[in-house]
Amino acid sequence: MANAYTLDFEKPLLELERQIDELKRVGEERDIDVAEELKALQAKLESLREDLYRNLTPMQRVSVARHPKRPYTLDYLGSIFTDFVELHGDRLYRDDLAIVGGWARLGGTSVMVIGHQKGRDTRENIKRNFGMPHPEGYRKALRLMKLAARFQAPVVTLIDTPGAYPGLGAEERGQSEALATNILEMAMLPTPIITVVIGEGGSGGALALGVADRVLMFENSVYSVISPEGCAAILWKDASQRERAAFALKLTGADLQSFKVIDEIVPEPVGGAHQDPDAAGEALREALIRHVAELKKVRPEKLVRRRGEKYAGMGVYSEA
Repeated sequence: MANAYTLDFEKPLLELERQIDELKRVGEERDIDVAEELKALQAKLESLREDLYRNLTPMQRVSVARHPKRPYTLDYLGSIFTDFVELHGDRLYRDDLAIVGGWARLGGTSVMVIGHQKGRDTRENIKRNFGMPHPEGYRKALRLMKLAARFQAPVVTLIDTPGAYPGLGAEERGQSEALATNILEMAMLPTPIITVVIGEGGSGGALALGVADRVLMFENSVYSVISPEGCAAILWKDASQRERAAFALKLTGADLQSFKVIDEIVPEPVGGAHQDPDAAGEALREALIRHVAELKKVRPEKLVRRRGEKYAGMGVYSEA
């Protein structure tokens, strides 16, 4: 099953892993010492993996961000938060399982955690709608944010979605209004908000959980107004131009940090967060605790003012 999840650019790694497995098998069968040869091959494997991941193209980062074994919101809720109590429903229509949220503790601080949730298999993906929320999912998220503000608790949002669900039912129930309302209300929420793009941050479906005092991204996550495939289909009428589109969209953490769209890049283990979820979770935990501690010292009215200035300043430049 591991081979089924190998990305195209990782095929040289797969070949080395096969050589290592074969050498181990031969050593065991013939009872010979292959420790030195194994050590050399493993060193070569690690060196090649580091080289590959140090020089990923934007589209390759998109592939890593979409990796089916990458940790999702519930994985991080189980590893870096404690005492999680899930809250359900928008009190208007139903409970949308593409968004999960509730109270949790982060290093002793009570926080409200809200995030997109994808599935691990076909059955769960159908249940979670492939991480694409309906309007009731965003209304549930807003209800929980307002609840957090009532108790002056920080809000942590985890973004991982290809976008809000574009189906007929979602449109009939006011998808665009739900997204716009979340963006407006988050801009004015009188409590600290920290957003982390943990995987794929797509379009308004991501932004409706992404208006925050601090916006973080994992090293191999992406954040964009549209998917590379969608952009290529619109601009060049050819989805195969996705590499060109991914480069033009400037969707990586390094690009977005240079534009001051995000505030910090959270490092990942070599090979992506799915290679060592515990290490990725610990890096995220440290960053969240640090930012929560800093933001809790700021008065609510000052938080809101700074948040407004932060977003008003995006895309603005001055000439000397």
